[in-house]
This record gives sequence, structure tokens and C-alpha cells, in this order.
Amino acid sequence: MAFEQTISVQESLRRIHELQPELNAAVTIVDDAPEAGIPVILKDNISTKGIRTTASSRILDNYVPVYDATIVTKLKHAGFTPVVKASMDELGMGGTNRNAATGPVHNAWDQDRIAGGSSGGSAVLTARAAAPLAIGTDTGDSVRKPASYNGVVGVKPTYGRISRYGIIPYASSLDHVGYFTTSVKDAAAALEILAGRDDHDMTSSLEPVGEYEACLNPNLAGKKIAVFDTVADALRDEAIAAAFQKLVSDLESAGAEVTHVTMPEQLMDLIAPVYKTIANSEAAANHSNLDGIRFGVRKPGESVEDVMTASRTAGFSSYVRARFVIGSYSLFEENQDRLFRKAQKIRRLICEAYASLFRNVDAVICPAAPTVAPLLAESSDVRFGQDEFVEEHMQLANFSGYPSMVIPLGKKDGLPFAVEIAAKPFEEQTMFDVAAGMEALLKEGRHE
Repeated sequence: MAFEQTISVQESLRRIHELQPELNAAVTIVDDAPEAGIPVILKDNISTKGIRTTASSRILDNYVPVYDATIVTKLKHAGFTPVVKASMDELGMGGTNRNAATGPVHNAWDQDRIAGGSSGGSAVLTARAAAPLAIGTDTGDSVRKPASYNGVVGVKPTYGRISRYGIIPYASSLDHVGYFTTSVKDAAAALEILAGRDDHDMTSSLEPVGEYEACLNPNLAGKKIAVFDTVADALRDEAIAAAFQKLVSDLESAGAEVTHVTMPEQLMDLIAPVYKTIANSEAAANHSNLDGIRFGVRKPGESVEDVMTASRTAGFSSYVRARFVIGSYSLFEENQDRLFRKAQKIRRLICEAYASLFRNVDAVICPAAPTVAPLLAESSDVRFGQDEFVEEHMQLANFSGYPSMVIPLGKKDGLPFAVEIAAKPFEEQTMFDVAAGMEALLKEGRHE
């Protein structure tokens, strides 16, 4: 198993320092990292023994874990060396990477645009070749949307495929460990390293880990691929729509059996409100222990009572506090049936409809994001009004736990956009095979 693209630890650290003024993607750079090994970027919600881990929140500003997350142990055993803790939306709550305690992360190809979130720091550093592999987490599309905006491969495997032990949680029923690479081959190799049962995480699966890289087969002939028309038809960006339709045509020319599937728009319109209700409720429960006493916002001379009163105001951004308020409200006893439990029931209906898309097909594809990365000045951490399912549809893979990944599809005015590929649970090999075939088609079309 070998990565196609790699650099030395020393070169990786040099690039990270060089890129920091432009991208603002690093929270803690591990300058004393061992020189041996392959550099790997870690999102700052992944526990690293002896290395500060803040989840880009002021309330965790001086938190230094005493243990490594399971995936960190796996990476070290495979010869990887952590070189940086990358910026993220605070506690994973956001889709822009604007609300990190260290300030916004900038898109890899245009400093005036967002990186996407919450794993934006990992995405932009991968895009700028600071390391061949970067780890993120994906609760709604927090790996796949930044991958689309920055032109890299982003993978969210099946729920339970990768252990979450040592990961600061957001919403436990939606959280997945994911990652970024610059090729499908490297993505397949990475899952072999990261996947597997972990008795520290009872949600991790006993399903055997495949030899994803060695078994990679990019031949598309006979592959049954469904186009998710409900999403594709909602696109308003003509350049992205045209590139996607060209890909569909090329798939047919390569021998794939292309069909078309849809979901009721009534259910699609419920994705965002159901997601917000469940995610914010689980986040409020998961982070109720963050009182600011253990984690370092206490100042000299302050009493414990002072800290308890002020810590949540001082320690969290207004955006995160708003999410906690929404989540706590949904968990009030008098509101649970009306809000939280109702959202869970609707989630089940959405998952049943989503599962029906995969009957008799190998993969379902659609455009990943409906636009290129928005401008920082025109994006907001807090959105009001009606959310559009064309923007939120990748949350379906978090609701269901199905594996999903994005690969670069093209560029508009120099800015990347992507295609999403999803498969049935634990059929990551099929997902990688389809992605590898698409990657080859797209490279051939660009005459690379």
C-alpha cells in the first residue's frame, strides 16, 4: 500500500507555515514532529496525546489530551506523522469555517471565498499539497462540501466503518470520520488504514475491512449507475449542470447502465429542518459538560462561581450558543414529542425513501454542491428562511449512514466543483470503483 503523492515531514511543515498567512488553516503546527514518516493533517477535534486539541473553540483553548484517538494510533502504526491540527468550524458546528476561534479559513484557490466546513482547514491544506492525507469529520457534509469547494477527493464511509473513539463529538447519530486525498487510489488506500472494529467505540462495525486499493477496478462497463434527478434538475448553475450532464453521457459511452431516480420533494424539503433539530439536540447533550473550568477559560483571580457564570458566553461563539439554545429547547420534556421525536420519525421516512434509490443499482450520483465556493462577504454562519435541498442533500448520507464521496468534476472561473457518488452500506469498494472510473474519464476529457 503506497500513496501516489507524498512529501517529507520537513517539506510538509515548511508548506504549512508558508500557507498560513494566506489560508489561516492551522491551529497548532507540530514543529517538533518526528522527521520520519508520511505527513498527515488532523482536524482539530481529533485527540492527540500531548498536542493541543481545541476543536477551534475558545473554551478548549488549552486542552491537551492524554491519549490518542484510535485513528491516530492506526495512522502512526501505518507510518504517518501528524504535522498540524487544522482549523474547523467551532465544535464542528457550521458549513463555512468562518466561526473558528482563530478566524475564518480561506478557500485554497481564492482568498475571498469560504473554504466550506466544518473540515475546511483539512480541505484547503490538502488542495495546496501540504500533505497527501488529511482527516476530517462529516456530520452533515462537513468533509464532502469542503472537498467540492477546494477540488480534492472527500470521503465519508459507512456509519461505524471508522472508529470515533477520541473524536470530540458533534451529533453522535450523524457523526462520521472522513478524510481528504488528491486521488481515488489514495482514498482507497486510506480507508484500509482507518477502518475496522474498535472496542472503545461500540458503534464501530465488525464488518471485515476490504483490500480497497488492491481491488480497485475502474472499468465502468456493466456498472449500474443511477442519476439522482431530484438534485440534478434543481441546479441553476448552467456550467455545473452542463459538466454533470457531460459526465453522465461519458458514463454511458464507457458502458455503464445509467438509470434515473427521484425522491419526493416534500421529503427533500424536510432534510434541513430535521437535520438541524437532531444535530443541535445531540450537540447540546454531548457538550453539556463544557463548563469552562476544566478546559482553560478561567483567568487568574477568578472564582469558580465567576467562571461558571461567564464560561459559556466567553467560551463559545454566538453561533454555537444559538445552536445550543435550539437543541436544548428541542429536548425540553414538553417539546420532545413535538420536535425531537417527530424529527426522528421523519428522518426514518427520509431514510426509507433514500434507500429505495439504491435498488438494483451499484451507485447513485449527483452534483455535490450547487455552486462554487461562495464569497466570504456574502456567506453567513447563521442562515434564515427556507433552506434549499439542492444545498443540503448530502445530509442524506449522514441520516442513513450510507457511504458517500466526492471527486472533482470541473472548474468554473478557476473554482472547483464536484460530483457525489453514494453506495449501499459497506460497499465502499463499489463506490471507489465507480469513482476511479469517473476520475479516469474526467482526466481523459481534460487530456491530462
